[in-house]
Amino acid sequence: MVVAIDGPSGVGKSTVSRAVADALGLAYLDTGSTYRAATLAVLNAGVDVNTQDAVLDVVMNHAIDYGESGVTLDEKLVAAEIRTDRVTSKVSAVSAHPSVRSEIVEIQRRWVGAHGGEAVVEGRDIGTVVFPNTSHKIYLTARPEVRAARRAGDAEAEESTLEEIAAALRVRDAADSSRVASPLRPADDATIIDTSDIGIEEVVAVILATVREHPRQ
Repeated sequence: MVVAIDGPSGVGKSTVSRAVADALGLAYLDTGSTYRAATLAVLNAGVDVNTQDAVLDVVMNHAIDYGESGVTLDEKLVAAEIRTDRVTSKVSAVSAHPSVRSEIVEIQRRWVGAHGGEAVVEGRDIGTVVFPNTSHKIYLTARPEVRAARRAGDAEAEESTLEEIAAALRVRDAADSSRVASPLRPADDATIIDTSDIGIEEVVAVILATVREHPRQ
């Protein structure tokens, strides 16, 4: 059973996904961190993030994995490094390359396979591309001003104003939604939950109820 939880930044994906995974006793994978780790590798290699073949070559020559403490690059924990402005500003460019996305999607699928094929997987294209056949597809959304306010509470955004955060979210949304490969959008059969005015516990309860209607699919 794979529970796919998708949505843009600031909707509560990570907190909700971890809580759902804990409640169901499943492994949890933050796929966004795998793209960030790939971006870190590309930046460290000094490669132009807009050159697809060069970016792919870097990604294919580094080991990206995910453990209890977060994502690793060549067996080194990089959970903090991938949240810097340096990586955040380039991750959309790296993840827009179709061949790079294909390679990282395979990394994600292998990771779930290594966990018995059962996991809560968080990202932006899980229900549409990575695991399109799962019966459990959730898409979280929230009003723009709510998302910006939530992001303002993150450590990586602590030096930015609310206006700067909102502008950055608009840029990231536009990039993710307009890319040719795996654009950000809800799957046709996803359960869409607006988290603007409800708490984490309620969101988790809705997801668990949805999943338990069709267990082990």
